[in-house]
Amino acid sequence: MRWTLAKIQLPTSSFQFLTALAIALITQNFASAQSLESYINEAQTNSPEIQAFNLRYNIAEEKVNEANWLPNTEFSAGYFVSEPETRVGAQRARVGFKQMLPWFGTITARENYASSMADAEFVEITIAKRKLALSVAEMYYKLYEIRSKQAVLEENIQLLETYERLALTSVEVGKASAVDVLRLQIRQNELVQEKKVLAQQELGIQAGFNKLLNRKYDIAVETVSDLPLPESEMAFSFDGLSLNPELLKYDKLYESVTQSELLNQRDASPMIGFGVDYIPVSGRTDMMPIDNGKDILMPMVSVSIPIFNNRYKSITKQNELRQREIESQKSQRLNVLESAFAKANSQRNQARIKFDTQTQNLKQAKDAEEILIKNYETGTINFNDVLDIQELQLKFQMNQIQSVQEFYVQQSLINYLTKN
Repeated sequence: MRWTLAKIQLPTSSFQFLTALAIALITQNFASAQSLESYINEAQTNSPEIQAFNLRYNIAEEKVNEANWLPNTEFSAGYFVSEPETRVGAQRARVGFKQMLPWFGTITARENYASSMADAEFVEITIAKRKLALSVAEMYYKLYEIRSKQAVLEENIQLLETYERLALTSVEVGKASAVDVLRLQIRQNELVQEKKVLAQQELGIQAGFNKLLNRKYDIAVETVSDLPLPESEMAFSFDGLSLNPELLKYDKLYESVTQSELLNQRDASPMIGFGVDYIPVSGRTDMMPIDNGKDILMPMVSVSIPIFNNRYKSITKQNELRQREIESQKSQRLNVLESAFAKANSQRNQARIKFDTQTQNLKQAKDAEEILIKNYETGTINFNDVLDIQELQLKFQMNQIQSVQEFYVQQSLINYLTKN
């Protein structure tokens, strides 16, 4: 009889990236790969935070309609307590209205400014969706890691049970001691403990995952059971960072300041007013002059000139400083993103190196196991060596799973940083 240690098989055939709002998922099974994409879509649909951003964007869009306004129309009315006499009669009252109109292009400038602010709010929605998608992917891969480790632990527990029966048989024929049996049982207890701890971690991660989707914490979450590494990575460069919405946001803010200055220049222009005054006149009774009692209708034109325009000069200066501030903020954010990209790329490459090393170590541990099995077939077996090899293989399997999880988390972050 030949006993073998279970291990995860990770094929190395090539797979394509499936991009779901900048989160790439590579899986062996396309239907399984869709589960993460569907979770991301569900999270983005149900997220209260994104709903709030959408409402902010709707408000900003409505401000474009708000921008199309004119100053209030002024109506006035007065009654002459002491009626002034004129050649054609006494003036009894005065009724009038006046409408000021902004300078040509002012309303368009207002609408352009409001539209630019709405564009900036829309970028915030994109950023929020990408961040949420990244969080969902990170928790998804964490769940994959925990469940894969649980499966490996269960296989090793069953294997130790087999070795325990083998040890009991060896004790009966005098080829092993009861201490060997006890050590195997202790090791089983440790693995059972690890599995139970992972089960509790799984509950916590699953609850957090469900909260990202804004649903009940105890709803079951399905993950892929096998997640192979791609044969080669897609090429990414720092140039891709220029398309990141976190940087595009500053471009939109810069444009909004530009539109704000154009509006400021229009506001600094004169305003033209048009109006009409109407004065009813009582006819004279002592004589009948021409146009006796004829009412007065007086059209008026007025101009409002901002002679004291220090306010507009100050706003221009503020806009210039604001643009310089935005440029500095964008440069700083680019530095942060470049640093994050370099770190993620490095850690992804480290994960592949670790995975390849663990694969090699597993093969060598397998060779050592075969030697032990051959010794048992010749009548001798050292259960201390069996435990040592089992612990090594379990360690390599766990590290291999950890490397896969780390690879995909860093790949998701790279996609977040570089995908448009």
